[in-house]
Amino acid sequence: MLRPSLRKFNQMRPMSMETGVNKWAEGSCLIKVGGTQVLCTASVDFNQPLWKRMQNKTGGWVTAEYSMLPRANGTRKTRDALAKDNRSAEISRLIGRALRSVVDMEALGKHTITIDCDVIQADGGTRTASITGGFVAMAVAVKWLMENGRIHENPIRENVAAISAGIWNNELILDLDYEEDCCAEMDANFVIAESGKFIEVQSTGEQHPFEKSQLDEIMEMAANGIKKIIELQKQVLS
Repeated sequence: MLRPSLRKFNQMRPMSMETGVNKWAEGSCLIKVGGTQVLCTASVDFNQPLWKRMQNKTGGWVTAEYSMLPRANGTRKTRDALAKDNRSAEISRLIGRALRSVVDMEALGKHTITIDCDVIQADGGTRTASITGGFVAMAVAVKWLMENGRIHENPIRENVAAISAGIWNNELILDLDYEEDCCAEMDANFVIAESGKFIEVQSTGEQHPFEKSQLDEIMEMAANGIKKIIELQKQVLS
């Protein structure tokens, strides 16, 4: 059965990433995945976070903040409502964990990199797009640190990206858009490193329980999709 977008079950939406889209940030990336658009900026602070300084910890830190603009989706949300959005806080922590997993904090030195992911337009997969574009913005900021003599080796050990997959109309599908996501029988998000190792798996049976065999197949589908995304990241950063 064809998907609403007429894509094949294992076909991802068109994806593009553009760097240098923010004049002031040390790193930036505008990522577009189908109808989803996220502006990711990486800001460098020449200090460790306060908690590391207070505990006399060595090395740097990477953190993230995620938010949606008031009219990123079909109904406008007030800015006050966005500021109190628990979903945004949860996704912020997810992005931070994903990016920290591939960074050597000692090699980063006593620097803090903050990744801001602002959703301009949402059509499904905003958290996975934020991780994928956030990595590119972070990599550009790390290059800036090296070019300016702040650090002398690349602290990024490998690329990382994320993608969604799930079950829709009893079909296993990759990279859900909003129309599929809102009525999926099972929805999952995968954060995967270039090495093929899984960093985070979030999966929910939205309408009924799912089989382990289905999760295994979806994980394999996601891993294949991540390979293509990381290849695009590398092209953008080359």
